[in-house]
Amino acid sequence: MAGNTSKAQGLEIKVGISRASCNGKAIASGESEGFVKVILCSKTGELLGAHMLGSEVTEMINGYIVGRQLEATDLDIAHTIFPHPTLSEMMHSAILSAWKEPLDS
Repeated sequence: MAGNTSKAQGLEIKVGISRASCNGKAIASGESEGFVKVILCSKTGELLGAHMLGSEVTEMINGYIVGRQLEATDLDIAHTIFPHPTLSEMMHSAILSAWKEPLDS
């Protein structure tokens, strides 16, 4: 679901973005263009949608698909361990970005 669609349906949303240019694996592999963007329901933490652009994103989108099927919330995803260094860390960072949390603390 796109952010403007969510707003049109009267949902309060929060959006998080993680850029490949901030991901160690993407930088090391020379594939630092792209991003992961999440759209979350502000009230419930439900993952309403995700946009991914860049190298290997077709290998990562499955994570959010499984999360939707299991009705995982942003908190569930945030508490999931994402190996380091991997491109999939951007999925975790996007959730933290929606919360306006520091990514490295």
